[in-house]
Amino acid sequence: MTKSISLPDDVYTLLDSIRGKDESFSEVIRRLTGTKGRLLEILDIYPELSAVTEYEESVKGLRTQIDKDLRT
Repeated sequence: MTKSISLPDDVYTLLDSIRGKDESFSEVIRRLTGTKGRLLEILDIYPELSAVTEYEESVKGLRTQIDKDLRT
């Protein structure tokens, strides 16, 4: 069964920006909601972290920012 949903433009843009080349929006949502706590998933979303050597601090800061973004 297929369902239609409405997304604000900013959410659509966000999903589109993290969508893989051959990935559907459904696959993006499954990927983002189906696994929790995987560092590689975070690095896919925030590639600028791949050059950071101190991952633990970076991830903690990133988690704080994500929590803040989700509250707004």
